[in-house]
Amino acid sequence: MSVELPFAPVDTVIRRNAGDLRVSADAAEELARRIQDHGAMLAIDAAEHATGEGRKTLMAADFGVEQVVDKDSLELPVAPVDRIARIDIDDSYRVSMDARTALADILEDYADNVAAAAATLARHADRRTIKAEDIETYFKLFD
Repeated sequence: MSVELPFAPVDTVIRRNAGDLRVSADAAEELARRIQDHGAMLAIDAAEHATGEGRKTLMAADFGVEQVVDKDSLELPVAPVDRIARIDIDDSYRVSMDARTALADILEDYADNVAAAAATLARHADRRTIKAEDIETYFKLFD
């Protein structure tokens, strides 16, 4: 499976949580893959919720979001998030712009949490660089 999310905005999310640590390209790639997997799972749940309400359009509320943030305030781009939402759901579903923005916001919060923990793990290992192994360790410990 290819990763739909560009690595650059994911790298930016990691760096804003890294403080004085460096970030390896592998860490951004690993987190992008994990974000994509999480987003696809959330979209499956949202599609089930929409179906339960007799709709084929995913709405922000299907992701548990009542108030949608401004998409310009997000680091993660909305277009790839739309593709992530469609990875594992039927092609007959539509994803509203509010749903895309809501999912991008959820995924960015998710990425912030993982990145902050990865920074802690890198510091604990007495390294100055956040590596993919820090992202992987986070998921071994907390997933």
